[in-house]
Amino acid sequence: MTELWNNLKIKVKRWWLQLLVLLHPFIKRLQGLSWERLAPLKKLNPFRYINRMDWYIIKKFIGTYIYSIILIISISIVFDINENLAKFTTNHAPLRAIVFDYYANFVPYFANLFSPLFVFIAVIFFTSKLAGNSEIIAMLACGMSFKRLLRPYLISAALIALLNFYLGAYIIPKGTIVRHDFESLYKNNRKNTTASNIQLMVARGTVAYISQYDDIRKTGYGFSLYKFEKKKLVSHMTASIIQYDTISDSRYHWKARNYKIRELKGMREKITSGQEIDTLIQMEPMDLIFSKGQQETFTSPELLRYISKQQSRGSSNVVQYEVEYHKRIAMSFASFILTIIGASLSSHKRKGGMGMYLGIGLALSFSYILLMTVSATFAINADTPPMLAAWIPNILYAIIAYFCFRHAPN
Repeated sequence: MTELWNNLKIKVKRWWLQLLVLLHPFIKRLQGLSWERLAPLKKLNPFRYINRMDWYIIKKFIGTYIYSIILIISISIVFDINENLAKFTTNHAPLRAIVFDYYANFVPYFANLFSPLFVFIAVIFFTSKLAGNSEIIAMLACGMSFKRLLRPYLISAALIALLNFYLGAYIIPKGTIVRHDFESLYKNNRKNTTASNIQLMVARGTVAYISQYDDIRKTGYGFSLYKFEKKKLVSHMTASIIQYDTISDSRYHWKARNYKIRELKGMREKITSGQEIDTLIQMEPMDLIFSKGQQETFTSPELLRYISKQQSRGSSNVVQYEVEYHKRIAMSFASFILTIIGASLSSHKRKGGMGMYLGIGLALSFSYILLMTVSATFAINADTPPMLAAWIPNILYAIIAYFCFRHAPN
């Protein structure tokens, strides 16, 4: 063991010497530079714009935000357990699945969903405390403008917004799949695994039809495939059974059994039949079974691919997917808007306390979340453009934030 350790130290020393030899010309050039020439590089350091007061507010903001999430989500878990304990017991849900499959994905989902509310509560709580202790008055009395005071608030909001977007676009959708599977098995005790009379445009001029489809076996019955060119039928394929190849390296790989292919060329017709054939059809099992909230199980890149694929097929049933994609981006900007509103409302020191303004702020944050849901419904049912529907709450509350900012203390 000692010999191995000595050999490792010798190798590390050798690598270090080789690195010094490689860096020697660069180090020698740096030694020849004066501090005046290196001074412009200091402007590239982002931390030079953050002083001790900024760090103080950032720590207060982030700490209160995390504390509010832990407090409110803990209460939500208690109520959820109380509501679903009978279902878990009746359906014999294992404890490991309850903890790691359900609640481990329940907490990030709802924490991210109500993140604007947590941001607002955090800002109102610690800013009103600073105002009550006359700390904000002292900052403004020293010549600091309210705009400068908002810098650490916006830095904290930017960190939270980036985290929320990353979680909502890439991490939470994967956990939502696990949570939905758990709910189907042990909570709702049902899952949509079959479909009938499916008609799908798989490509331009190509239409597929499946009489019955079983998602558990990935098998369809009564399959037909029609190909048209200039509104004329050129090929027709039928199969009694069609099964998706789940172990294939390529996508869209299906196996058709008891098939028959008719190819039409003018007045001529060619018929080919057989027991089994491998074929590529541009559809997947996920295209055949639709479930409520399916758009929440896609990451943002998967949403874009799905929307593009469905639009190329001529399908118009992608509005909820477009709304979900734009809503994830719009929700991130809510942190900035509600931060400005909260800081503007709670930065005044008032004799009567913050009760009334806290109530106004909570009403604004709750109404924001409600408006996000209502605007998504308008996009689906009232032909509102999905991007506009997702951004309407931000536009309205940005106006409110500007109004609050203009009436903030200076």
